[in-house]
Amino acid sequence: MVRRTTGAGAGGAGRGRAGARVRAARRPEVRLPRLRAHDGRPLAPDGDFDSLEFDGADFTGQDGAGARFLDCALRTCVLDDVSLRGARVLDSVLTDVRGVGCDLAETTWRDAELAGFRLGGVQLYGAVLERVHIRGGKIDYGNLRAARLRDVVFENCVLVEPDFSGARLERVEFTDCALTGVDFGAATLRDVDLRGAAPLRIARGADRLSGAVIGTAQLLDLAPVLAAELGITVAD
Repeated sequence: MVRRTTGAGAGGAGRGRAGARVRAARRPEVRLPRLRAHDGRPLAPDGDFDSLEFDGADFTGQDGAGARFLDCALRTCVLDDVSLRGARVLDSVLTDVRGVGCDLAETTWRDAELAGFRLGGVQLYGAVLERVHIRGGKIDYGNLRAARLRDVVFENCVLVEPDFSGARLERVEFTDCALTGVDFGAATLRDVDLRGAAPLRIARGADRLSGAVIGTAQLLDLAPVLAAELGITVAD
C-alpha cells in the first residue's frame, strides 16, 4: 500500500477573504500501486478487494456489505441499489460512478477521491469520511444523518437537499458548489467553510451555523431564515 502526504494547508489555519480564520481541510493525495483488473466476480459480503481496478463494472443489486476496498480504482461503475453497508473504502479512487438507491450507510471512507459521479437517494447515514475529496459530481437527496466528516472537500458539486442532521462536520470545505435545501438540524459544525457555496439555501438548522464561515452576501440572503430560526420578528 502506498501512503500519502497531506496537501497544502494541512494542520494549519487559513485566513479567508474577509480575514476570518478557518482551519483548512487536509486533502488526500492518493497514489495507487500497480492495479490488477477485476475478474468480474460479483460483490460478496465481507469481501476483501486489494489493488484492483473495476472498469465499467455493473454492481446493480449486489450485496457487498462489510467489504473492504484498499488501493482500488472504480471507473464508470454502476451502483444502482447496491448494498455496501459498513464497507470500508481506503486509499481508493472512484471516477464517473453512477448509482440510484445506494446503501452506503455506516461506511468508512479514508484517503479517498471521488470525481465525476452522479448519485441519487444515497444512504450515507452514520458514515465516517476522513480526508476525502469529492469533486465534479451531483448528489440528489443524500442522507448523511449522524455522519462524521473530517477533512472533507466538496468541489464543483451540486448537492440537492442533502441531510446533515445530527452530523459532525470538522474542517469541511465547499468550493464552487451549489447547496439547495440543506438540513443542518442538530448538526455540529467546526471550521466549515461555506463561502464557496452558491447558491446556499438552508431548509433547516440555520441556527447550527456556529463554527461555520459564510460570506457577507450569503449572510444577507440567509437573514430571513436566521430570523425565523431564532424567533425574531422583522417588521417595517
